[in-house]
Amino acid sequence: MGRKPKIEFEVKIEAVKDYLTGVKSVKKICDELSAGKTTVKEWIRVYRSKGESGLLPQIKNTTYSKELKISAVEDYLEGKGSFLDISMKYGLRSSSQLKRWVMKYNSHEEIKSSGAGGNQIMTKGRTTTIEERIEIVKYCIERNKNYIETSKKYQVSYQQVRSWMIRFEESGIDGLLDRRGKRKPEEQMTEVDKLKAEMRLLEAKNKRLEMENELLKKLEEIERRRG
Repeated sequence: MGRKPKIEFEVKIEAVKDYLTGVKSVKKICDELSAGKTTVKEWIRVYRSKGESGLLPQIKNTTYSKELKISAVEDYLEGKGSFLDISMKYGLRSSSQLKRWVMKYNSHEEIKSSGAGGNQIMTKGRTTTIEERIEIVKYCIERNKNYIETSKKYQVSYQQVRSWMIRFEESGIDGLLDRRGKRKPEEQMTEVDKLKAEMRLLEAKNKRLEMENELLKKLEEIERRRG
């Protein structure tokens, strides 16, 4: 069942119109209606996105497909906009919905289509070897820390990829060793093995820097032509 609105539909519409016409500020509306700043901004966002109908009381909860949810989460994690921007793009009633989906993603929880049923859409974490983690970090470096692309390719979670990248940047190859339980083979990597692995990752960094330099050169060439 939908939630009963605390503030009447007509009052919300009047408040939004007062803001859009410059009659009242968000703060003044909040004070007059005893509403939170975030709430009033949501009314304004929804009104701009869907018009007056967007502020109508919900007769039933809005449902979202698993495809829409994953697309919205990926857009946010790839830095394509703020919670508010992406919520508007996908027509969500509230940016808090997107925040919840992102939190579930980062904690490896299952995300389903709204309503009954639905299939899991996020890759959960899995056990990996040190060789796999080195290869995954190498791939991620070469793609300028694109965690989503990397997690999809190697069927591991976004959070795992991010954690390995952070640990590698802080502690080098030692940060990728898994010391939980009795994983002695990883702990007993020789210095030569570690050096070889670090060289592979250094080569990946250099490759990415070369690509960035080539891009800068092309941009400079375009600017010269325009000048």
